[in-house]
Amino acid sequence: MKAATVRQLKVELQDQTQEELVALCLRLSKFKKENKELLTYLLFESHNEADYIDHIKVEIAEQFTTINTNSFHYIKKSVRKILRQLKIYARYSGKKETEVELLLFFCSELKAFRPSITRNVTLTNLYDRQVASIKKSIATLHEDLQYDYELELENL
Repeated sequence: MKAATVRQLKVELQDQTQEELVALCLRLSKFKKENKELLTYLLFESHNEADYIDHIKVEIAEQFTTINTNSFHYIKKSVRKILRQLKIYARYSGKKETEVELLLFFCSELKAFRPSITRNVTLTNLYDRQVASIKKSIATLHEDLQYDYELELENL
């Protein structure tokens, strides 16, 4: 089955009644965890971005404390998993400010992590790529925000 384009979906959704739209959204939420998470963000958390960011920061900090430090292999797997989840959360928001703030927090947690990431080339490269990504995202923001985030980035 070939998926319809966004434009076709938009036209078709405009023809639906409110009850039909609610039923479609509920049915969509049953298929994938990501769909349910996105709906949760849109319905409950999109109106207060600061709380959303704080909630994610707490979750990330928790995940960093549960990393198995027996080997760098386990550390790398866990850090990649945390980063993948963080990127998904940032994509739900769709705001560059949220993405920058979450990535800055991730990098600060990674830098403070023990054992030090400087002892592993892969983790150091991952950290460097995220710093480069932050710089790229900061360049697209308003000048006042750029200045604030640049200061935070220098502190890393």
